[in-house]
Amino acid sequence: MHTPTILITGAKGFTGLYLSDAAKRAGLKVYTLASNLNDVEALEKEVLEAKPDFVAHLAGISFVASKDHEAFYRVHALGTSNLLQALTKLQNAPKKILLASSATVYGNSINHLSIEDQALTPIDHYATSKVAMEEMAKTFFNRLPIVIARPFNYTGVGQKGNFLIPKLVDHFAKKKPFIELGNLNIEREFNDVNMICDAYLKLLDLGKANEIYNVCSGQARSLQFVLDTLKKITGHNIEIRVNPDFVRASEVHRMVGNPEKLNRLLTSNGLSLQVPPLEDTFKQMLNAAASTSA
Repeated sequence: MHTPTILITGAKGFTGLYLSDAAKRAGLKVYTLASNLNDVEALEKEVLEAKPDFVAHLAGISFVASKDHEAFYRVHALGTSNLLQALTKLQNAPKKILLASSATVYGNSINHLSIEDQALTPIDHYATSKVAMEEMAKTFFNRLPIVIARPFNYTGVGQKGNFLIPKLVDHFAKKKPFIELGNLNIEREFNDVNMICDAYLKLLDLGKANEIYNVCSGQARSLQFVLDTLKKITGHNIEIRVNPDFVRASEVHRMVGNPEKLNRLLTSNGLSLQVPPLEDTFKQMLNAAASTSA
């Protein structure tokens, strides 16, 4: 009996590790792409060797504030183009290819909850490179069954410390007296990485080719809510100091999505997304941070 193979790019990254585990639990054989996306020859050889039934393309530069602007386009747009080009060479095309884009493509959204078909207004190179990736991927729609996912902010154990939530968790876990932050007046979704991976696998199975889906909960959380929640769990009060070096000139103040399209797809198949409570996610991260420092 054939065990379906999923090719995962960026499998050793934060999301990739969770998705690899989730895919194995779902009975898939995981093939981890080792090639550089810009090494066309090695990439093509590996893709032909893997013969994947499904592809989850997660590889990318995750840190939005990276100073290497060219790398965003090299990896996100050109790297994705190289991957899709290699996949067209397969004798049997994969059943579904999921491309992980980003909610940052909406910029400062015109809608209270961003919806998939609204105008995109990216405000930095990271977001613009994701728009470029999406537009380029559309040129393959007539050849490959592609689904584009736009995940909103998410977190979990193992996320790097240069991201907001792990940074806050670390300071609370170590009972530090103060923390330096940038923009305080922001609203985000802070979803759990397990929810994102659950959505990705369901989109690989059920998502309609050539469609774009928000991967989100539609729940806005202020930075103050996050601080209050961490204080409640740990009993620790922390002083907030604004560091001008951390303040981004171009900042998306509210990034919250409308999950209706994805929910409609799942409901029509008798399914729903598992959305762990934010407090549970924070508790797991705090426990991990405490055990690491111990």
